[in-house]
Amino acid sequence: MRRVIITLALMVGVSSGLFAQEVVGDWLGTLDAGAVSLRLVLHIVNTDAGLTATLDSPDQGAKGIPVTKIVRTGEALRCEVGAVGGVIEGTFDKGLQTIAGTWAQGGNKLPLVLKRVVNTTELERRRPQNPTRPFPYHDEEVRYDNKTAGATLAATLTLPQGKGPFPAVVLVTGSGPEDRDETVFGHRPFLVLADCLTRRGIAVLRADDRGTGKSTGSYSTATTADFATDVEAGITYLRTRPEIDKSRIGLIGHSEGGVIAPMVAARTPGVAFIVLMAGTGVKGDEVLVEQVRLLARASGKSETEADGLAAQQREVLALIQAEKDNAVLEKKLREKFGDLASDGQMSIQIKAIQSPWFRYFMQYDPAVALRKTTCPVLAINGERDVQVSSRQNLPAIRRALEEAGNRDFETVELPGLNHLFQTSKTGSVGEYVEIEETVSPVALERVATWILEHTQPAR
Repeated sequence: MRRVIITLALMVGVSSGLFAQEVVGDWLGTLDAGAVSLRLVLHIVNTDAGLTATLDSPDQGAKGIPVTKIVRTGEALRCEVGAVGGVIEGTFDKGLQTIAGTWAQGGNKLPLVLKRVVNTTELERRRPQNPTRPFPYHDEEVRYDNKTAGATLAATLTLPQGKGPFPAVVLVTGSGPEDRDETVFGHRPFLVLADCLTRRGIAVLRADDRGTGKSTGSYSTATTADFATDVEAGITYLRTRPEIDKSRIGLIGHSEGGVIAPMVAARTPGVAFIVLMAGTGVKGDEVLVEQVRLLARASGKSETEADGLAAQQREVLALIQAEKDNAVLEKKLREKFGDLASDGQMSIQIKAIQSPWFRYFMQYDPAVALRKTTCPVLAINGERDVQVSSRQNLPAIRRALEEAGNRDFETVELPGLNHLFQTSKTGSVGEYVEIEETVSPVALERVATWILEHTQPAR
């Protein structure tokens, strides 16, 4: 399931300006993009060539994005963001403590106020669950190959204290190019999960997605099925490690990872168990329609408005399924929905839905693999998840496992938790960044206890 994240490939630029030294420093602002609020940090420095700058979007893990053009004219500042067709324009106050202005992109203009950073601690979100060194276990950087895909996966392996051999899990990320910690909005869910499990005696392997972080390979052309082969490469690697019990290797998949885990388990002998965290049980197009409806409701829209948006999404998906020629599809989408968004927004959305990943995900039915999954399964979903509905997906997962004749599975809805398994009020995407909790202790305990129960060595 591709996360609903506003992607800002922001780049601002270089230029000289009057009284350059006066504006040197760090400037922090929050961009309200509707579904979510994102912090932006503009770092301005003065050089022999004039003002230069870099931009961070810390909630998205983007730092040090080089500036391409920045112009100051008196009290006015203009930053042209050529890579995404965006422009930051603002005016300094008399005390040079704020820049009040806008962020413009794709025909839309959003207010943006940047304030001078006095204390650098303002730049950090509180994430109290992030573990800090020294760890009471061993962690090491490892690399292994997916030879079929021509990709090398860079990963972290954490090993409990003691001799072993230990039970182990491969963590499988959600959709979108994810690093090994599944970093989002300053949260590092897989770091927190790996720390919890390793402290409890379970080894954990977590990797950067292919073409992401330190991993090689092509991300943009890959589908869910391709990512499944990367997971299989991880299992193969773990089996080479003497510290790992080869008979007790399982998978934990979050979101799209919860689709991949059964896909791998159904065809890979020796997968000992799988844990699905916000995994899906129905076809991708059904998930996407319900996601639109729930997101709309969480943002305050009425039931009627939400149903209307869901119907609109269903029309878009029907067009995509019916039309395989991307050029023809783009023409039809623009004719039918062009008045609902700016040209820039339409171009971004059309490019996304024409990707191999989207077309595959939309038509893939995870129940096919679930009906072949006979190893122990734990499926947990948050009650307030607006991206993968527990009410839509948990019953479908249960039915498919029953059809498989699986005698050892649990499907659990965890009260009050969202898609990231944080304790939330509404489940809306906008809450993700504001909540300090990265993963609910209830979810962590449920997963760790279940795995330990299913990996006790035979006596």
